[in-house]
Amino acid sequence: MSDSGDLIHPVILCGGSGTRLWPASRESFPKQFLPLVEPGRSSFQAAAARLGDTAIFARPAVVAANDSRFLVAEQLAQAGVQADILLEPCRRDSAPAVAVAALHAAARDPQALVLILPADHAIGDDAAFVAAARAAGLGARAGHIMTLGIAPTTPSTAYGYIEPGHPLAGAAGEAGAHLVARFREKPDAARAADLIAQGALWNGGYFLFRADVMLDELEAHAPAVLAAAREAIGTATRDLDFIRLGAEAFARAPQISIDYAVMERTRRAGVLPVRFPWSDIGTWGALWEVSERDGEGNAVRGRVALRDTRNSLVHSSGEVLTTVVGLDDVVVVTTDDAVLVTSRTTGGAVKDLVEDLRHRREPEADAHRLMYRPWGSYQRIDIGGRFQVKRITVKPGGRLSLQRHYHRAEHWVVVRGTAEVTVDGTVRLVHENEAAYLPIGCVHRLANPGKIPLELIEVQVGSYTGEDDIIRIEDVYGREGG
Repeated sequence: MSDSGDLIHPVILCGGSGTRLWPASRESFPKQFLPLVEPGRSSFQAAAARLGDTAIFARPAVVAANDSRFLVAEQLAQAGVQADILLEPCRRDSAPAVAVAALHAAARDPQALVLILPADHAIGDDAAFVAAARAAGLGARAGHIMTLGIAPTTPSTAYGYIEPGHPLAGAAGEAGAHLVARFREKPDAARAADLIAQGALWNGGYFLFRADVMLDELEAHAPAVLAAAREAIGTATRDLDFIRLGAEAFARAPQISIDYAVMERTRRAGVLPVRFPWSDIGTWGALWEVSERDGEGNAVRGRVALRDTRNSLVHSSGEVLTTVVGLDDVVVVTTDDAVLVTSRTTGGAVKDLVEDLRHRREPEADAHRLMYRPWGSYQRIDIGGRFQVKRITVKPGGRLSLQRHYHRAEHWVVVRGTAEVTVDGTVRLVHENEAAYLPIGCVHRLANPGKIPLELIEVQVGSYTGEDDIIRIEDVYGREGG
């Protein structure tokens, strides 16, 4: 595929929260951005790198939640990948995201081949994935909406299934593609075994189609989805490196998956069976299955010590030492503010646990103690009734918003680097082992003018220290409000 008209236009869907992998994955830092399978590289970065052959793939696009925009941009930069980043103002499941992807590609070429792929899957053979995309492209070019059907390795109840029908005509059929006879909902274990015996495949959520074909099928089967997506694209605005979809229009889109909206209704569905190693990393048990394991069947990460323990996953973040003695088939996950202990085979119930924590208004349900921002990060060290202590790191060139607080004063102590501190219009440099005081109500800003990360300790004192007591006056990152 060397001709530009034959290139595949990949679109990475990056909007999930991955609550089944709590406490590592949370709303503030979802699983697709975590290095769960490969040290130092997230599944999102792996997906983006998988699309690097410019003879096959055009410039990728990413459809992401607005709150994840800076994570997406930073991880793409770390991976050396340039992409269009389209921001969803609210969650509406996959059908509106696919509609936006098709419209975005059609603006360049109405018959562009579009590949939809999730950001949070693990694929064990990149070359096989690329070969499968090229083979499925034959069916897509002929007018089918192709999906990659994963060869099952177990009668899983976690996935939907696809029953292949007759072979496709022409080159696509010669490559092994079939019409889809039927999509099946997630079955029980007995039905899953029957489906596999009959040749059914897992529905992995990969779709390849011509933009005009998908738009025609959306018009026929989900016109409200298409209308909202079209208006959201039409009212989109540029913000730094992002394309912000029109918020009011996108919010009118029905919340529905592309499977329900189109794939289970269209007569154009095709499937290509594939056999590369694959996992959606949907639970801690699924992560154990794709992780390297020792002679006792244990998969470990971080500061871990085991004794008389087998077939378990033990995941320790940061400096926390996690020890397990005399257990089999368990998952133990520790972070600096939460611990999870569960059976390896019942890890899917973690999502329900997170909902319980939300109902109890536990902040750990969605927020990490370490929070990332476009300028760097902050980590809560201690908190009390009238105070909070944070460790703040600002990247070289990073600038916090010009802001004020109505309920707290702040003390900044620089422990590494040099800070540029603005207080009520006065700018001064604060060096290591020096401090700055910011009284309640003052207009202030922190920046790092240096070449190394700036690290400081912030002590907040006042009647209220919540994050919503931030009144932004000016922000170089386009954030609004508190």
